[in-house]
Amino acid sequence: MGAPSKLGFQLDQTFFGYNKEDRPILHDKLFELLWAGEGRWDWNTIYNMPIFLRNFWIRKLNKIYDIKKQATVKAQQRPSKKSKIVKPPM
Repeated sequence: MGAPSKLGFQLDQTFFGYNKEDRPILHDKLFELLWAGEGRWDWNTIYNMPIFLRNFWIRKLNKIYDIKKQATVKAQQRPSKKSKIVKPPM
């Protein structure tokens, strides 16, 4: 009995797993969560986190950053009031 031919073991990718094109997107998201988490999570926690929960945190962080960005833009558009420093008479 000989070894099975390699032709019998050519399997296409099944449902599970990521395509090669999708892996950079996945790792981008993982990095962003790690960076934004500021030490709250570690790599294994985020990597093994269910996808729906990971997407929830990404949406939540995007919303927070959008609010911060809008507040910054709003603060920059306000006319600045230059306060005068008045020295007390001596």
